[in-house]
Amino acid sequence: MSLFSFSRQCCRTAFSSFSQIRNFTSTSVSLARRNNVSKIRIPSKKAMAAKQKRRAAKAALKMGKIERLTLKDAISVLRAVEVDSPKSMFELYIKTEMGNGVAVPKGRFKLPKEVRAGSEERILVFAEGKLADEARKAGAHIVGGLELIDGIVNNRIRATTYLCTSPLIRAITPRLGRFLGPQGLMPSQRRGTVTDDIPSYMNRLQGTSEWKADKRGNIHMPLGKMNFNTEDVIKNFQHFMLSVKQATGNIKDPRAKKDGKLPTIISKVLLSSTQGPAIRIADY
Repeated sequence: MSLFSFSRQCCRTAFSSFSQIRNFTSTSVSLARRNNVSKIRIPSKKAMAAKQKRRAAKAALKMGKIERLTLKDAISVLRAVEVDSPKSMFELYIKTEMGNGVAVPKGRFKLPKEVRAGSEERILVFAEGKLADEARKAGAHIVGGLELIDGIVNNRIRATTYLCTSPLIRAITPRLGRFLGPQGLMPSQRRGTVTDDIPSYMNRLQGTSEWKADKRGNIHMPLGKMNFNTEDVIKNFQHFMLSVKQATGNIKDPRAKKDGKLPTIISKVLLSSTQGPAIRIADY
């Protein structure tokens, strides 16, 4: 037997005996790992909710430590920042907490001192008979009954405001609820857009503008220019906040009917400027 053949045979013998002595696929460590895979703990819904609640509490504690200023002090600070920019604007930011099934906050306002020209309104009214005639006389752009539904769903008919009389609200809701609802345009009793007194509502619309939060509940609104005096900015702030509180249910609108819904939480109110920081307002 050659030396090469003898060496090769020894290697085969050693390898076979080694593999019989130690099988890596069945060691105690590998078996323990396999057993632990099936024992991985999946958090329950209750545990996940508790974890999210703890995170929210930590975030609220962190935000609570941020210094808050009164509206008047915040205006003074932003004026100092924008001293070289007289054309800068005061910008208001409001954060509302959007839960499941909560409609996007939306409302109308008219600032005591206007900042920008309002956009042109286009009003559609669902009404029939005598109520339809009253709506046309009041200045509604589009007036009709159930025949308008197909045009609205297919985007052939568009409006900025949708009103509906009480006899037709149940008939239009099944088809238009899912279409106009996510846009915040569906007529509702809470917002006062379901009414049989169309002329009175139309009169309230004259000279007003509409505000609307985004899908996350954020509201942005210019409050005034740097050359506005402090009292004008404060009045604009108070007037707009009143509209937001009424739309979110934090202040009851005497014109709206009771619906039993809980108010939408207003978690943050910030005032900023074009080049200045965002300051959290304490007195709103």
